[in-house]
Amino acid sequence: MADLELMHALSQPNDTKMVLLVLDGLGGLPMQPGGPTELEAARTPQLDRLAAEGVLGQIIPILRGITPGSGPAHLALFGYDPLVHQAGRGVLEANGVGLLVGAADVAARGNFCTLDATGRVSDRRAGRISSKIAVPLVERLSAVNVPSAEIEIRHVKEYRFAMVMRGAGLHADIADTDPQQTGVPLLAAVAHSDGAQHTAALFNQWIEAARPVLSDQAAANMFTLRGFSSDPQLPSFEQLYSLNAACIATYPMYLGVARLAGMQPLLSGDTPEKQFTTLRAARADYDFVFVHIKSTDSRGEDGDFDGKVAVIEALDRALPQLLECRPDVLVVTGDHSTPARMRAHSWHPVPLLLWAPETVRPDAAAAFGEDTCASGGLGTFAATDLLALMLAHAGRLCKYGP
Repeated sequence: MADLELMHALSQPNDTKMVLLVLDGLGGLPMQPGGPTELEAARTPQLDRLAAEGVLGQIIPILRGITPGSGPAHLALFGYDPLVHQAGRGVLEANGVGLLVGAADVAARGNFCTLDATGRVSDRRAGRISSKIAVPLVERLSAVNVPSAEIEIRHVKEYRFAMVMRGAGLHADIADTDPQQTGVPLLAAVAHSDGAQHTAALFNQWIEAARPVLSDQAAANMFTLRGFSSDPQLPSFEQLYSLNAACIATYPMYLGVARLAGMQPLLSGDTPEKQFTTLRAARADYDFVFVHIKSTDSRGEDGDFDGKVAVIEALDRALPQLLECRPDVLVVTGDHSTPARMRAHSWHPVPLLLWAPETVRPDAAAAFGEDTCASGGLGTFAATDLLALMLAHAGRLCKYGP
C-alpha cells in the first residue's frame, strides 16, 4: 500500500504530463473455457502496439478475493487506501452534480422506485424513467422540508438523484432504505450507532413528508435512499503530489470521486473521440488527467460480451487522438473487472498497461490482454501503488535517503 506521507515528502514538480485512462470494468472472463476474454477478443492494434512498447501487469483494487465497488476502486487508483479513506455513494453522487458536502453534512443517493397498491416494491428503478420525467419530480422533492435541517436535492441521471442534509449534530452511520429486492416494503432509515439516531429520525421524517408528493405517479411513486455518507476530507493531489489534476468523465459519480481528490472536472462529450478532444485542449494546463470510459462496465453488467468488445474496439480506434497529446506517461487499465459472463463486478485482477517511452523497461508482451498482463513485467500489485509508479516514470519522485 502506498504511503501518502512518503509520496508527499518525495514529490517534486516538473513539466511532465501523465494520463490515466480507465476503462470501467475492463477485466473479463471467457464465455467458454479456453476462449478469449472481452479484451482478448477485441481487435486492438493501437493498444497492442503500446503493449509491445510498454510494460504490462495487473492490479488488485482492494484485496485478493474482494469484489470492489467503483468508488473504493477509483480511490485506490488515485493512491488512497480505500480501507482507510472511505467515501460513500451519497457523497460521490452529490459531488458529481456539484452539491458540495461538508464533513458535518450527510449525503445520500436517491433512486426513484415503484410501489404497488400494498406498499411493496414492484420496481426498484421505476422502470428506469428518463431524465425528462425525473427532473420535475426532483423539483417536487426539493420543496419538502423538515424542522432543524436544511435539505438540498439535485437530479443526477434518469431515475437517480442526490440529496444533502445540513444541520447540527448529523452523522452518516445509517443503513440504506433499499431492500434490494421486490415484493417487500421499503426499509426505514436505521442508525447503525447511537450518534446517528437523530439523523436517521430526520431522514425518516423527510421520507414520510415526501411520500404524498409522489403518490400520483404511476411508476416513480416513491424512492429509496442509499450510501449515506459525509466528506472524507481527502488530501488533494495538489497537496500530496504537487499535481494540477483534471478529470474527463461523463457520469456524475466519477466526477464526484475525482472532485474529492481535488481534480478539476472538464466538460466533454460522451464518446472517446470527444473526450480525447477535451484532453488535447487541456493538455497544457494540467499535469495529470484522469479519463473515464463508462460503457465497458455497462456492457459487462448487461451480460453483453460482444457489446463490451465493441466498446474496447471503439476506444482503440480513437487512441491516436490521445497519443497526439504526447503524454510522458500513459496508463490504460480498469477500476475493477466486470465479466459479461458474470453480469457483475468481480474480484479478478485488472489488466494494466504502462507506456512511458523514456523510462519504461519493456517486457515480452506483444498484445494487451488478461493472459499477457498476468505474465507481464510489472507483475500483480496493489492498485494503491499505481500512482507512485506513474510519478516515478514521470520523474516526479526524488530519491529516498542519502
